[in-house]
Amino acid sequence: MSTLESLIDRYARGPSVLAYAVEGLAEAHAQARPGPGVWSISELAAHLADSDMVASDRMKRVIAEHDPILLPYDETAWINRLAAHEAPIADSVAIFAANRRWTERILRNCSEADFARAGRHAEQGRITLAELLVVYVNHLDHHLRYLYTKRANLGTSLQPRYSYPIA
Repeated sequence: MSTLESLIDRYARGPSVLAYAVEGLAEAHAQARPGPGVWSISELAAHLADSDMVASDRMKRVIAEHDPILLPYDETAWINRLAAHEAPIADSVAIFAANRRWTERILRNCSEADFARAGRHAEQGRITLAELLVVYVNHLDHHLRYLYTKRANLGTSLQPRYSYPIA
């Protein structure tokens, strides 16, 4: 199996890993803010859904367009101004899952040359499709660390699962 296939497989595992991480949470626990970080688990799930849609947009632009500009966004403003606290976790997970399935299909149809295509992030500079894929696989696992710690602080611990083994 190639490194790219392995990365896409990890990307594709994301929805089941996220669904497991929020499984069985009572609404009060989903809305609580136990730390680390200031977001509730519900807001964190909404962020993952929003962020993944942005990621898919960026990846599709890199695949389809010549040297596209990839715009940044203010994740804190999105949480605060888009009523993320009201987003049901089940909806966030469903959107995340549907988006990942859609994007996985696109990624599996890409050639190795496509993964070398790049766009220009307005803040971070040149980034290839392969690098974007790594960023978003790691992005989920980064936030899952927060989510599992929040669950532990709420007394609702689960045995953590990630999209890949943490070294």
